[in-house]
Amino acid sequence: MTRLRAAVVGAAGYTGGELLRLLLGHPHVDVVAATSERLGGRWVHHTHPTLRGRTSLRFSPRSDMPSCDVIVSALPHAETEPVIDTLRATAPLVIDLSADFRLRDAAAYRTWYGRTHTRPELLGEAVYALPELHRGELREASLVSAGGCVATAAILALAPLARAGVVDTSAMTVVDAKVGSSATGAQVGASSHHPHRSGAMRSFAPTGHRHTPEVLQETGLERVALSVTSVEAVRGVLVTAHVPLADDAVDDRAVRTLFRDAYGGEPFVRVIHDAGGLHRHPEPKILAGTNICDIGFERDPHQPRAVVLAAIDNLGKGSAGQAVHALNVHAGFDECDGLDFMGLYPI
Repeated sequence: MTRLRAAVVGAAGYTGGELLRLLLGHPHVDVVAATSERLGGRWVHHTHPTLRGRTSLRFSPRSDMPSCDVIVSALPHAETEPVIDTLRATAPLVIDLSADFRLRDAAAYRTWYGRTHTRPELLGEAVYALPELHRGELREASLVSAGGCVATAAILALAPLARAGVVDTSAMTVVDAKVGSSATGAQVGASSHHPHRSGAMRSFAPTGHRHTPEVLQETGLERVALSVTSVEAVRGVLVTAHVPLADDAVDDRAVRTLFRDAYGGEPFVRVIHDAGGLHRHPEPKILAGTNICDIGFERDPHQPRAVVLAAIDNLGKGSAGQAVHALNVHAGFDECDGLDFMGLYPI
């Protein structure tokens, strides 16, 4: 099978390090460059010590990047957009992990990101990276945009019910997400500084979270209220979605059938309804280091409502793992290549 030459742009951050970890272990990928404008010339393993002995790469500036088959960009929001033409001239496939090409409506960038999108003609071309929703489109894509971590968990929780038409669209679907500190990135700020974060459970986006338009776009729902709370964990997202049902006759068995029909053949989504023991509901801790999304639910016996829970690793299924999964689909590899591993924690 043909081997792909891959470069990771913006490789010095948490997501960049996770991309390198996955791609260096991929059976059909050779990582030929890891770029960082700030750390050019330094050994990659000095920044990402888990890669010691696995790579002899040094960080290089983007201007020195060789031609390759795929570029995975982990640049911050609004930094991929200005260099997208250069990236696409260097590789026939670009997978972007920023928000720059996630939304199909250019006006939404003004509403949710407070800026004007400078390349609106590319938004219709970019394919949202979730294979569970866009497997066919990913096979032909040249520009792929990975979803936000909170959006990813929320979309996977809501999509089967939304697409089946069982959601009461006259009522609000309420999504509460709890996230670990790595979701804020590697640069230290007031929200991620350990003395500020330790012991805290802080609601940092009760309204107006930027992942909201992704959830609306990908589920087709028109009324979703998203709130996000930071908790004392490093990795992980736990979404709790309160979904009003259009018909009280949609019972526990019907909801379970919808999820199992949607995800029964998916390699990275597990429906764990009625699981026993300590982990009877989705738990982000046991998914750290994986590309798995665990989904569970409870049908409220007292009113027409389903409470759906979805757990992921924000650096795995919520970013780097999602990108590698999309690459596998595009290239025709086994979808589990480079991603077939267990979590970091046994319990």
